[in-house]
Amino acid sequence: MNVLDLIGNTPLVELKKTSSELEGVSIWAKAEFRNLSGSVKDRAAKAMLTEGIEKGLLRPGKTIIDSSSGNTGIAYAVLGAVLGYPVRIYLPANASRERKTILACCGAAVVETSPLESSDGAYLAAKAEANAHPEKYFWPNQYNNDVNWKAHYHSTGVEIWEQTAGKVTHFITGMGTSGTFMGTARRLKEYNPKIQAVAVQPDSPFHGIEGTKHMASTIKPGFYDETFPDRFAEVNTEAAYARTIRLAREEGLFVGISSGANVQAALDLGRTLPPGSLVVTMLCDSGFRYLSDGFWGLTND
Repeated sequence: MNVLDLIGNTPLVELKKTSSELEGVSIWAKAEFRNLSGSVKDRAAKAMLTEGIEKGLLRPGKTIIDSSSGNTGIAYAVLGAVLGYPVRIYLPANASRERKTILACCGAAVVETSPLESSDGAYLAAKAEANAHPEKYFWPNQYNNDVNWKAHYHSTGVEIWEQTAGKVTHFITGMGTSGTFMGTARRLKEYNPKIQAVAVQPDSPFHGIEGTKHMASTIKPGFYDETFPDRFAEVNTEAAYARTIRLAREEGLFVGISSGANVQAALDLGRTLPPGSLVVTMLCDSGFRYLSDGFWGLTND
């Protein structure tokens, strides 16, 4: 097996204790932390780098450059190590310490940008550097590269359909680049137009749900279509934190904050649905990337 084959085909697990709060509705989640570098972003990163190599845009002597809130950067770093390319990542300075450490351990050069400018500032800084030195860099440009959402169209959506034997009725997940949502939901709706696609967002521009965008207050990804979701769901930071802790302590799933937000939104949605509904969401990454965050209630003693 090639190490790149460790990307995709992740398990779909039923959240039994979470679903027990509902009347005849089940919530299932894709365990994306099982991917090679540990997050859902492996899928798009692999697809974008592969296309770059096939088109001759990514070749020996070039450095992979992009902005990230953490997970895509880690995916680039791991894949860069596998494929033999250096990696340079622009990252908001307030990204978790663990994400920065993983990037450094995998050999990526990290450029920290203003936390006040969030992912937008990192994106603009990476764009400026890539455009200033096109001979030096390969810029996948994850926010505006259609290969991003197509990776999920060709993999995640197919997997969910097959793993639920076509019984999925609702797909709900948060958005960073929106690639996971747009690609997966498009594929699922081709299988069955009745499947509802629900986009999750923080309830405020000022939030602590890493990797998730409040679309109304940020630079929108080029392939994001705000008319596509059947509905939107909002989650506040405190509810996302609380659900993340409960997933670890009740379901045995030690996942990150965006996963907690996704599951909380799925649960809120489930309370409005008729019996027999099957809701699928995403567990985007592992909780190990957020150990230093204070919401766990841990101390350093």
